[in-house]
Amino acid sequence: MVIKVVKGNPTPEELAAALAVVQARAAALAAAAPGAPVVEDEWAAPSRVARRRLPQPGPRAWGRTYWPS
Repeated sequence: MVIKVVKGNPTPEELAAALAVVQARAAALAAAAPGAPVVEDEWAAPSRVARRRLPQPGPRAWGRTYWPS
């Protein structure tokens, strides 16, 4: 695993704390039962991405689908 500081200049203590959190999360995921279902985060839920319904075609939409050559 490679961790790269892209912005800022963290102290060694801050870097160690961030690394401890990442390692604890990785260890918790590795300790999960192999057959257990993986729960995705809510930010990736399709219902969040598509909150509104897509526009539906009107009653005369079929006439606008034909393009004469």
